[in-house]
Amino acid sequence: MPRILAIDYGQKRTGIAVTDEMQIIASGLTTIPSATAIAFLAAYFAKEKVEAVLIGEPKQMNGEPSESASIIKGFVTHFTNHFPEMKVIRVDERFTSKMAFQTMIDSGLNKKQRQNKALIDEISATIMLQDYLTRKIF
Repeated sequence: MPRILAIDYGQKRTGIAVTDEMQIIASGLTTIPSATAIAFLAAYFAKEKVEAVLIGEPKQMNGEPSESASIIKGFVTHFTNHFPEMKVIRVDERFTSKMAFQTMIDSGLNKKQRQNKALIDEISATIMLQDYLTRKIF
């Protein structure tokens, strides 16, 4: 069974998470510089079978697009131009960064470790993907 990949795209860094082949568990894959995202994904898609890609959709509390929405919309256009056959699913990413930070605290990471923004981005992508998997099953 092909995997599902999640992307938490940002101006500087992009967190990436992926499912296992059974699409049961989401795991953080990596965090990369955003400028290298398309090249990284092309290499990943060449070696792994991926059925769909989740891309976070930043929203404000009232449901309106956040100020970073235009940056991510540009990435989505760039992504679909490079990978036109890949199914793209947009998912609400509100609170994922806060949830990622809380996960780091709950995991016992010290203050210096919790300042690792790359890890926060990777955990955020993992949270988005696991939430999607949970909703897909039920």
